[in-house]
Amino acid sequence: MAPAAIVFDLDGTLIDSRPDLTLAIQRMRAALGLSARSEVEVGGMIGEGARVLVERALAEAPAEISRPAALADFLAHYAEVCTRATRAYEGIAAVLDSASARWPLALLTNKPIAMTDRLIDHLGWRELFRLVVGGDSLAWRKPDPRTLAHVASELGFETGEVVLVGDSRIDAETAAAAGAGFIWVEWGYAGPEERRRLAGGNSARTPAELASLLAALPQ
Repeated sequence: MAPAAIVFDLDGTLIDSRPDLTLAIQRMRAALGLSARSEVEVGGMIGEGARVLVERALAEAPAEISRPAALADFLAHYAEVCTRATRAYEGIAAVLDSASARWPLALLTNKPIAMTDRLIDHLGWRELFRLVVGGDSLAWRKPDPRTLAHVASELGFETGEVVLVGDSRIDAETAAAAGAGFIWVEWGYAGPEERRRLAGGNSARTPAELASLLAALPQ
């Protein structure tokens, strides 16, 4: 079936946000008297929203440290730095330009909508997306299939008519549960075990390969 719309994940799919997320985590941990975490470590924690990221970043921290307070601190730091070093992956701008000429595009991310909107405007992508949904835009977030169902409905389609492009098992599970198509981009934040689970389906090793996959889809 020809897709009616393409839905993109954000972090690890379109942008590399690890430097700024890591900086915000470092500042949060430093305020708590905790040691630093590397960018690679923080990258492996990304994908299920800010609350889960903070919980993972504080996995070894004493139980008496308030996780809600740490989350608020992290979000305040991230709001300050979220556009400092985050960049689109090389070749992604061309992917979005060519895809938007063929289909309506949407963005579905677990990143808070305030930071998502700032990044979309910073990157000059506002006009490319018909709909942008963040991790706190709805009562649910990925991998709940209702997130993708909401996006499809807002675009005027059924979930089986859209293709989700993402870098993680969260994205793959969202698409599978919703009955949507899925393309895995291999340059994202998935760890070794996650990559083994994602291998075997439609995938792209580079943005150029993603552009080719999308160009080959029927219209």
